This record gives sequence, C-alpha cells and structure tokens, in this order.
Amino acid sequence: MFSQLPEPVLDPILSLSVAFRNDSRADKVDLGIGVYRNSDGQTPIMKAIAEAQRIVTSEQQTKAYVGLAGCEEFNQSIAKVVFGETPIYDRLSVIQTPGASGGLRMLGDLMNVAQPGTTVWLSNPSYVNHKPVMEAAGLQVKYYRYFDPVSKQVDRDAMLSDIAQAGQGDVVLLHGCCHNPTGADILFEDWKTITSLSIKNGFVPFVDVAYQGFGDGLEQDAYGLRYMAENVEEMLLTTSCSKNFGLYRERTGAAIVIGKNATEAANAKGKLLTLARATYTMPPDHGAALVKTILADEYLTHMWSLELSEMQQRLVALRDGLCKELKNTHSSDRFDFIMSHKGMFTVLGFTPEQMQRLRNDFAIYGVDDGRINIAGLSESQLPYVANALIAVSQ
Repeated sequence: MFSQLPEPVLDPILSLSVAFRNDSRADKVDLGIGVYRNSDGQTPIMKAIAEAQRIVTSEQQTKAYVGLAGCEEFNQSIAKVVFGETPIYDRLSVIQTPGASGGLRMLGDLMNVAQPGTTVWLSNPSYVNHKPVMEAAGLQVKYYRYFDPVSKQVDRDAMLSDIAQAGQGDVVLLHGCCHNPTGADILFEDWKTITSLSIKNGFVPFVDVAYQGFGDGLEQDAYGLRYMAENVEEMLLTTSCSKNFGLYRERTGAAIVIGKNATEAANAKGKLLTLARATYTMPPDHGAALVKTILADEYLTHMWSLELSEMQQRLVALRDGLCKELKNTHSSDRFDFIMSHKGMFTVLGFTPEQMQRLRNDFAIYGVDDGRINIAGLSESQLPYVANALIAVSQ
C-alpha cells in the first residue's frame, strides 16, 4: 500500500524548530516558528488565561461532548471581538474549529461544495499553509502581487490591479492585520477600495484574522475588515486565539460566514457542521472554555486586553531597538523598514543562501523566504542579531 508514496517534503517552518532544538550552540536564536516569547525567551501563559483555567477546573463538572459547532458561547463572544458593534450579526454564522487552520480547511471545503473548483486569490507571498489547504479542499489558487521586495512595503498599485481581475464567484483572501510573512499591512483606504471592487466585480472577500491585537491594537486592527463586513453581501473569515490569547497548543479558532441574509448564513452553518462531522466531528473544548470565561467576565477581559496591549507595545519596542542597534552601532539604515512593519513578522529581503548563512554561521534560525519572527527576540539578543544581519548583508 505505501510503497508508491514519495519521500516527504519537510515543512519549511516546523522543520526549523527541530533543527533549532538539535543545535548545541549556546548563542542560538529561534526566529522561525511564529510564537511570542518574553524577555526570558519563554512563551508564557497569560495571567488572564491562568485565572480562567483555575475557574474552569474548579467549576467544570463534565467532559461530555459539546457539539459539532463547539462552544456556542465562545462563538458568540469571539465574533464580538472580531466585529465589535458592526451591524451584521443577523446574517452571520460561526463555528468553533481546531485553530484557524481548521477554519481555513472548513471554509475551503464549504466553497468547494457551494461552487466546485472555486478560484482563491492569495497574496504573493502569503502564509505558507494557505495554498496547500485551499488546494487540498479542491480549489484553484491564483496570486495577486502584494509585496515590493525593494521598498519592503505593500505594492498597492500592483495589488489593486491584480485584485481587480478577480471576477464573479472568485474568492480573494486577505490578511486581517500583521501580514504573514511580510509584516507589511494594507491601509484602511485599501480596504475601502477592495470592498468597492468586491461589490463591482462580484468576488467574495475571505479574511484570515490570525493576529488581532498584535498590530496597532485590538480595535484598530479590525477597522478594515469591519468596514468590509458591513458593506459586502457575502464574506468569509477565520480567526485564531493562538497568538492574542497565547493558546497555541489548544488549537482554538473559528470559521465565520456572512451571508446575504439570515437564511443563507444558517444554511452555510448547517453545511459547515456536516463537513466538520466528516472531518474531526468536534473541536477541542478546553481553549474555547478559557476564552469564553475571560470574555464573559469584565475584570478578566480587562486583564487580558492589558496583557495583549503590553505584548503589542513590546513588539514595537523590539523593532525600534533592533533598528537603533543597527543604526547606532553599525551606522546602517538599510533595515529601517522593520519599524514600519506590524505584528510578529518581517521579511528581510535576504536570499535563501543568506538565510542559511544566518543559521550556519550565527545559529540564527529564520525561514528561507527571509521571514524572521520579531516576537522571538529578547532584548539581550538585539546586538548579536544586528551584528549577524550586517555581516550577512555585506
């Protein structure tokens, strides 16, 4: 049965974690996988999560099945985090999924049932798992230009020109904020323009919201997608609690459908539940129970939002610190673009060979496409990393 299977291709990001763990050098730096680390290099459990965990452990009285849609209290509360007061709840459906990747797959399957062979437009570059998930769901993938490798900013004219080619029945996938891998985000004016193109040309926007709160703030990061949700007839979204709640291993996310009306949204949810039943049946409950507990309690919600704001501000400080180290110690402004990027990631513009040199000569692990995880840095590592960037860039 298995003799015809090809040799597996290693995941370009997850394989870095294995290589990093096996590296015996004391000064090694892991800027590969997208996790937040504090100044001590640890990925902490947020205080609000720890308190919610205590409450859930003391009050939960059963481990019985929750249901195909997961925790409905979680679904309602996480939709509120994403959409705020946007008046679209009467035509919105949510199901809890095993992380945002599970949500991506469920919505991919939904698209292929509703319209077989749908074309999904992805940014170039995009999150490494977008293409394989969409293709595994039976969809066609095209790309729109997004990142200018010279300026290290969004190439807005090229992006909008390509998105304008998406037509009736196509789906255009956007990053809600903190673009992965580049860190370069579109402006609110771009959200408005893409919304107008969607209405004019008939494509459906699909927004992946993996880092809400890590860019400019919890509310600010949602301005664009909220405007879009209020103005288009149909929209798809995935959201994740991995980063902004620190629930990486709990696989807590959601798939969201906005329909033309309540009936179509309900029909979409019904089909999603059928697809979930045939895939994983039910999502894991623990992470959703923690999020639900936090968002149902005003004190815990405030505690969580303060912690998230501190994490966001520290990311800005790390970017600023790295750029200052490069400028003050090495008289280099070549990497000043890092300050304009948002969230966890930045694309350095290095070749795969330069990224390999960072690993081989300096034990600094980043992805071969040039992506590094700013959130993986500690303040004490900034001089060492700056020195390595200068050495490799010469």
